[in-house]
Amino acid sequence: MHNSRIKSHPISAFLFLALTVILCSFSTNLFCAEATLKNASFIPQWSPQAQFAGYYVAFEKGIYKQYGIDLTIKTGGPHSVPVDLLEKGEVDFGTIWLSTAIQKRSQGIRLINISQIVQRSALMLVAKRGRGITKPEDINGKKLGLWRDEFRLQPLAFLKKFGLHVKIIPQSYSVNLFLRDGVDVVSAMWYNEYHTIMSAGVNPDELTSFFFHEYGLNFPEDGIYILEQNFKKDPAVACNFAKASIEGWQYAFKHPDEALDIVLKYMAMANAPANRVHQRWMLNRMKDLILPEDDKGIAIGTLSEQDYLRVAGELRRNGLISQTPEFGDFYKECAKHAEK
Repeated sequence: MHNSRIKSHPISAFLFLALTVILCSFSTNLFCAEATLKNASFIPQWSPQAQFAGYYVAFEKGIYKQYGIDLTIKTGGPHSVPVDLLEKGEVDFGTIWLSTAIQKRSQGIRLINISQIVQRSALMLVAKRGRGITKPEDINGKKLGLWRDEFRLQPLAFLKKFGLHVKIIPQSYSVNLFLRDGVDVVSAMWYNEYHTIMSAGVNPDELTSFFFHEYGLNFPEDGIYILEQNFKKDPAVACNFAKASIEGWQYAFKHPDEALDIVLKYMAMANAPANRVHQRWMLNRMKDLILPEDDKGIAIGTLSEQDYLRVAGELRRNGLISQTPEFGDFYKECAKHAEK
């Protein structure tokens, strides 16, 4: 019986390879570009919204492919936690808060920050001036709504700094309890819940806002992370992903209407409630957080060692880590690794 498997002739193989090289040298055909793409997957912390506009824009505009990456974006949420999926090897990249990443690294999950996207903390406390709260000391003895886990680090440090004693009320995703005066002070993200409060009919001049970064408690939030072992396997791909993501954010800020169209498209695909006005607010606030005007010396994507040590120090003081991971092991500057 003849072997049905076709054996290639050495000369034929050589000619095919030579022809492919020639075609790729003189053609812009997508075949050549696609042949060199590397598959990768990414998950943000939550479902599609303008908080992650840069990644969806980079995907839609083909920026990841320009950096040699064929990307799959997965949908985040309470049941799809980036840290867990990274550890299981189910995704290659994810966005994580700095405080969470340091804590997980100290627990043995060897995460590496390859780009600190958000430079300024968006977490804040909001109070109604009508409740007599205009300065930190006025919070003493009040009811304070707090979220769980890493969302409590800054509020608790804030309370300790001013020697405040409050009644802590567990806070859900809604701000309804605050709107109905069930709590005096509420936790909020500047790009999200704060705008929700205003959209409910509360004017900004009726509110007192406590931004933690204004009180020496800046904890940078969304950064891009990868497992150390995967970074070592191919640092160029990791850094290309970081660079492409940064380009996506830069494009989104220069073309906000187009970016919002893209975000709303993916929100619809994920069956997420979509409101263009709210998403525009979110995108504008993300620009303020990623490119803060008073931090002009810090390039987008850079993790400040000072910010890193501040967050790690607060984690130690709260007994959440026993020792601070070395900054040079935790953060990798990607400029020298990226290739386009």
